[in-house]
Amino acid sequence: MAYQLPALPYDYSALEPYISKTTLEFHHDKHHAAYVTKFNNAVAATELASQPIEQVIKTVAKDPTKTGIFNNAAQAWNHTFYWNSMTPGGSQPSGKLAEKIETDFGSFDQCVEAFKTAAATQFGSGWAWLVLEDGQLKVTKTANADNPLTHNQVPLLTMDVWEHAYYLDYQNRRPDYIQTFLQHLVNWDFAAENLAAAQ
Repeated sequence: MAYQLPALPYDYSALEPYISKTTLEFHHDKHHAAYVTKFNNAVAATELASQPIEQVIKTVAKDPTKTGIFNNAAQAWNHTFYWNSMTPGGSQPSGKLAEKIETDFGSFDQCVEAFKTAAATQFGSGWAWLVLEDGQLKVTKTANADNPLTHNQVPLLTMDVWEHAYYLDYQNRRPDYIQTFLQHLVNWDFAAENLAAAQ
């Protein structure tokens, strides 16, 4: 069965004024949709078509003959994860997630600073992630379509730092987009759910 483009988990205008309706329409309906279409076309009539997309990503990640499949599968998955990493008005970590952030980073502020640095220093296109690796919370970054699934890490939260994620609203001001994302948009409840599922 073909992988379906999931609907946004909120209305197109729900993240305004931080991310505009126009950005979400282009980003979800054009960019994300194109990755989904290209992925489905690439795996049609192959054994990969019946596998969960996460399994496809892991299976083809190291195969240089399947780079196109990997890029589109991973970008389709990454974007769905990104939409869920945001929520209107943002939230704050609580419970076990908040405790683990304190333990593994020293403080919530240090976690945020690590995330800012990862997002700001990702050269070109890519992603910043909060992950669980060997029982520890870490902030990491990946280039282009790469994601933590290929590095034995459990993704908890992500931020898209491809220019199409922010250029209509922030132009070349990636640091402003990063700051706004962390202050006003992060869905820490989503991260907490992913942490709970991993433990």
